[in-house]
Amino acid sequence: MAKQDKDTPPPLPEPLRVPVADSHTHLDMQDTTVEAALAKAASVGVTTLVQVGCDLNGSRWAADTAAAHDAVHAAVALHPNEAPRIVLGDPDGWSRQGAREPGGDAALDEALAGIDALAARPEVRGVGETGLDHFRTGPEGRAAQERSFRAHIEIAKRHGKALVIHDREAHDDVLRVLREEGAPDRVVFHCFSGDAALAEVCAAAGYFMSFAGNVTFKNAQPLRDAVAVAPPELLLVETDAPFLTPAPYRGRANAPYLIPLTLRAMAAVKGMTEDALASAVAANTARAFDY
Repeated sequence: MAKQDKDTPPPLPEPLRVPVADSHTHLDMQDTTVEAALAKAASVGVTTLVQVGCDLNGSRWAADTAAAHDAVHAAVALHPNEAPRIVLGDPDGWSRQGAREPGGDAALDEALAGIDALAARPEVRGVGETGLDHFRTGPEGRAAQERSFRAHIEIAKRHGKALVIHDREAHDDVLRVLREEGAPDRVVFHCFSGDAALAEVCAAAGYFMSFAGNVTFKNAQPLRDAVAVAPPELLLVETDAPFLTPAPYRGRANAPYLIPLTLRAMAAVKGMTEDALASAVAANTARAFDY
């Protein structure tokens, strides 16, 4: 793809007739204002956004943004890869906050206390994204990651908020920790990354499954198989913007206004009409995040 194409935002898709929510986005990482993003999304029928924090500063921003905009709800957490950075340091500086020195368990406890305080705010509807990531975090960081995940589960349960799961190449361990800790009443597997077998496990547990633009990728048949078996009453749709832009615009920056592309792809897999799936997704997102 030519550079000028990659730098050009995808065009507006045909609007949805039934409004839906983007269940997981990162407006703070997008090259736009909140107001512009909301207006563009609403113009195609995406009328609600869940803004997700990945560290303490981002979580504060998410909560403040949700407080200022009725169409935005917040989820707050330390991303699974953030916990090892806090405990062990980040000598390569690939964190958005830059390189940092090791802070140890005390620093992680302090950051978790900050997330706990934010989770009490009424505009915060979820605790996440939290979970396990065995792709970016090596064995040396997994103890910190799991300790953080367990703490987030406790925070979500105590505040009665949805738990938003980040699960990357860690399906068995994520499910194990949920069993050991006892899952909150509402669990959302964000950017669902498993296959039909994992979807069946999540369905049996009553976990919501949120699918992103990668369900449209040519090499993503396992994700489409998961959509096929997931009950309609447990399906959500998301962008994870600015990442995972749906086909045919892969490689360009994602944004909430592109939700219709992913939803239509999911409807085709499910053999449902666009309106029927949109109605289900809208109701599911409101139920998952209790708004």
